[in-house]
Amino acid sequence: MGVIYIGDRSTGKTHLATELANPGNKYVSLNGLDYEYLKSILWSSNGKGPQPTGADRGFQTRSFEVQVSLPVGPRTVNADWLDTPGEIWRTSWQEEKPEQWKEVVDTIRQSEGILLILPPHRDIVKPDLNSEEFPTYGQWCNRFERWTNFFKQECSQARHILICLNKADLIKNVDLDEESSKLAYDPNGSRLNWQQRNAYVVAKYFRPVQHHLKEIKQSIRGSSVQCFITSVYSRPLLELPWLYLGSYLAE
Repeated sequence: MGVIYIGDRSTGKTHLATELANPGNKYVSLNGLDYEYLKSILWSSNGKGPQPTGADRGFQTRSFEVQVSLPVGPRTVNADWLDTPGEIWRTSWQEEKPEQWKEVVDTIRQSEGILLILPPHRDIVKPDLNSEEFPTYGQWCNRFERWTNFFKQECSQARHILICLNKADLIKNVDLDEESSKLAYDPNGSRLNWQQRNAYVVAKYFRPVQHHLKEIKQSIRGSSVQCFITSVYSRPLLELPWLYLGSYLAE
């Protein structure tokens, strides 16, 4: 199997996936999926944003092909998006629905690549936002530790684990245009290579959990762990994780 696309509740997974189909793409697009059609089936009736997956639902796998334009030619990344209620990652939900949880885990275990979407925590979002919509610093770190344990226990086959801090446009003291320019992919020669991008993002945005990142790398032999920031308001940042995957896992 190719890539699994997962994340907690209200992290922006649906919005990110929808925007991949936006006609304003540069190097990354969705094969055969119309932008307006996706919005019609995934967004709320008022059209103002994605509709959350109900807690009473199990999970649904949405398969899609991501086409990536690289200097060597177009490449396709086969991805499966686990459209789940946020509660599915809670221990209580897993204990109440062991068969559904086993199905989720079995699906993830077969994946070569894992794309995890995370929200920012309260300490780093802009002061004019409703902080209650974001996890506290402690909650964010504790949740990252649980993701670390999940990767170590269930993802031994993964060759590439990509961890994206989403909604970068909401982070205080961050100039989105400046970050986009610094990190952007350029087929004619980017300012930074993948290793340098990762080092920059980890040092600036993932410093509190660097030890967990090392744990994941050490426990899954031969795997690559890469960190990104993403935003639906920055096409370069939105495309970067898929460009990375296209460079290593594309057909």
